[in-house]
Amino acid sequence: LFVLIRVIYYPIHRKKDYLFTYFLFNILIFFLCVLLNNVKLSIGFAFGLFAIFGVLRYRTEQISIKDMTYLFATISVAVINALASKKVSLAELLFTDGMILVMTYALEHVWLTRHEAVKFLIYERIDLIKPENRVALYEDLHQRLGVKTSRVEVGKIDLLKDTAELKVFYFEVEQGHGSFTASPADDGDD
Repeated sequence: LFVLIRVIYYPIHRKKDYLFTYFLFNILIFFLCVLLNNVKLSIGFAFGLFAIFGVLRYRTEQISIKDMTYLFATISVAVINALASKKVSLAELLFTDGMILVMTYALEHVWLTRHEAVKFLIYERIDLIKPENRVALYEDLHQRLGVKTSRVEVGKIDLLKDTAELKVFYFEVEQGHGSFTASPADDGDD
């Protein structure tokens, strides 16, 4: 669990709030499953419990797909380890945990080497958000932000203020300079 969250996830995403959540969810689910395993519940109930926690979202803040995937991975590791019984050897358990860690690391560091960053902004030139003006929008964003945009998602549009919420995506490695993509300094409360 430590390797999955602290070694693979945190150096890339730097979200301390999620570190706490992932560790705590894993610990809680592990102990919950161990205790429920003593009651000899059916595998259907275990998967139902797993599904409930898997779709859990906090209503106060949106969680990204990647962060939700890490949450799902931490829940998976907890459930797999907690539901292991005498029928599953230690070697099988270590292999399963190892494969989850290796595949997560490989996806994050090998296959997905180009990390796509995202910035949210309020954009006042709503004439450029039309599909036919896509090239002009990308050029304007490049000039203003200094980054080569890979894609843009248009969110809420306010026609009274002539503004739109944009999600601007770009690849950090393609920028070639220290832009606003740098991770914020760590506050040292690890």
